[in-house]
Amino acid sequence: MEANNQAQEDAGGLDASAAPEATPDPWAIGIYEGASPFQFFPHAGVANPVLTRRDVRDVAASFIADPFMIHTSDGWHMFFEVMNEGSGKGEIGLATSPDALFWTYQKIVLSEPFHLSYPYVFAWQDDYYLMPETLGARCVRLYRAVSFPSRWSYLGDLVRGLCADPSICYFAGRWWLFTCSTPTAHDTLRLHFADELRGRWFEHPQSPIVAGDVRTARPAGRILVQDNRVIRYAQDCHQRYGHQVRAFEVCELTPRDYAEKEDARSPVLSATGAGWNGKGMHHVDPHLTPEGRWLACVDGHQLP
Repeated sequence: MEANNQAQEDAGGLDASAAPEATPDPWAIGIYEGASPFQFFPHAGVANPVLTRRDVRDVAASFIADPFMIHTSDGWHMFFEVMNEGSGKGEIGLATSPDALFWTYQKIVLSEPFHLSYPYVFAWQDDYYLMPETLGARCVRLYRAVSFPSRWSYLGDLVRGLCADPSICYFAGRWWLFTCSTPTAHDTLRLHFADELRGRWFEHPQSPIVAGDVRTARPAGRILVQDNRVIRYAQDCHQRYGHQVRAFEVCELTPRDYAEKEDARSPVLSATGAGWNGKGMHHVDPHLTPEGRWLACVDGHQLP
């Protein structure tokens, strides 16, 4: 979330110099499920939200948001933005769970002099990586776990410039990176690609692949690669920032061509009008379970 006066409305860090007011309608984190990556509902086995700012014990938190989770042999690990009320900037918190349903907050695992949010965690070739939003550094920074899940080392920059909510995937032998380059307007989506994760990155010739559209531009969670399909989630900011999440299936993804279409079941998450997510939902991180269902961590914004 943005660390300025928009802190009550946003979940990407832009101006970490201005401390936010204590929000009366904080973001919190829930668990949803579904039969497909295009349909999600509150999980019947939990009482949402599963994590709130009150679970954070090591800093005073004004809200938590942007959850990403990953499963290992030790269980489930969730990384998320913690808005530090004292410093006025986001830091990355960690919670753990044996089943992805019931979570225990652990601690802050990553902090920088600038605002952090959107901690996109992924595994690659026996290593764990974290790619948070780092707008204050004006680049996409990559971290690798020194001791997973609590110790992270900065490896370097992938792409320079304003890059909100960087979302990465590996598909067809290449890495693809989606970023919003207009973090206050939320209306421009850029695409970069590389042969190697830490190799040279190139901007796609059709980039920006979305321009001037606040309904479909800003990333809203993990890019899914499933059965040779690529699914992209986008924040719909037309009514307000973080109101709902739309889903797009990528039809063409090559170094020369890009095309996508919105799924007929979109939007896949929306403000409910009441409770912990009454004002908005703007993030989803889905995972396919061995039983063939989808389990997702999401966030929601409460009505004042």
